[in-house]
Amino acid sequence: MGEAPALCVEDLKEEFSNGFGLRSKGFKTSTDVGDKTFVIGCNNNDSASSLEVHIYDKSRGKWVIPTVLGTKPKFYEGYSAVLLNGDRIMIIIRGSTPDDCIWFLEVDTDYVKQQKKVSGTEVVAWSKGVRGDAEKPVVISGPSGVGKGTLINMLMKEFPSMFGFSVSHTTRAPRNMEKNGVHYHFTERSIMEKDIKDGKFLEFASVHGNLYGTSIEAVEAVADSGKRCILDIDVQGAKSVRASSLDAVFIFISPPSMGELEERLRLRGTETEEQVQKRLRNAEAEIEQGKSSGIFDHILCNDNLEKCYENLKKLLGLDGSAPTNTKPSPKGIDLPSNHSVSKIDNKILIKHETPESGNASKNSIVLDISSLKGGAPGRTRGLNVYAIDLFSDCLNGIHKLS
Repeated sequence: MGEAPALCVEDLKEEFSNGFGLRSKGFKTSTDVGDKTFVIGCNNNDSASSLEVHIYDKSRGKWVIPTVLGTKPKFYEGYSAVLLNGDRIMIIIRGSTPDDCIWFLEVDTDYVKQQKKVSGTEVVAWSKGVRGDAEKPVVISGPSGVGKGTLINMLMKEFPSMFGFSVSHTTRAPRNMEKNGVHYHFTERSIMEKDIKDGKFLEFASVHGNLYGTSIEAVEAVADSGKRCILDIDVQGAKSVRASSLDAVFIFISPPSMGELEERLRLRGTETEEQVQKRLRNAEAEIEQGKSSGIFDHILCNDNLEKCYENLKKLLGLDGSAPTNTKPSPKGIDLPSNHSVSKIDNKILIKHETPESGNASKNSIVLDISSLKGGAPGRTRGLNVYAIDLFSDCLNGIHKLS
């Protein structure tokens, strides 16, 4: 974080537009949040430029350059800035693609507060806005040999279009035919350590000198494809995920007894005697944590594979007692190229304006932000989009866009 010479607030207000307007010098807008003014924009008209953030601290009379977390949105042709709940700024980008037009700059959310505490600097974070909700990810844990891998394979075979695995990150080198982005996201240790520090990982561990972990982005990518993410991780990993911001369903698979678990491990014939004893010791600790730590929402005993699988499907609403909730991939928002923006309670009204007259046309769009979920370092989901006939009875003319 850095500081710049002071600039009086009056000059600031003259130079940049507040709130919704695009009438800004150098394509910048300013938004007041408490005793700080957040200036967002770029210094030129290049559509390839990303949006930058500067903060004017009115209490100290100084400019501050914050640490910016997350992917910065592209500038395109212009944008509008709308303050929401005093902790984030909604950015509506003009001229962008439908899946890249809504972003959120978090300035005082819980995640940003946590990152400020860790870094000791001023922090802001970008989060991409996405239409609709995503199914909660499913975290499945259990000791080695309990059969959780078999249960997951049964789910994937019966519901291939419904579930997906996140691709883990690792700092080790690729082996044989392993492909980056398919088997693992292969990365440098320094990069992964920084991402871990920035809170971008749900869980991670060091194995034989290499880092392995599950990033929030990897889980979000599964949701973006319209699938429900399954995380097959150990109890320590599940504990880390539970402590994160991810809203998931946590399921622990338990053996009927330690004797039964030992028999299954020996029947596999893939471990030495030393490895079997080590797995049994680890299993005792995992079972104790799984049943008593409060990490898991559900505990399933795998005393019979078919029965356990039916119980797993029932927990996930897949036993036929309720409609299968398959969510399509989220659609983008097709904004008019020329528009104005206003806010009414928890709704953002985007009016389509004709270039010749500057007047609003009949059809416009409403963004309902009353059900927003998630946020940095992942997506902000829960955006609902409606079409509105401005010449009908105000908001009574709203109908949901498919």
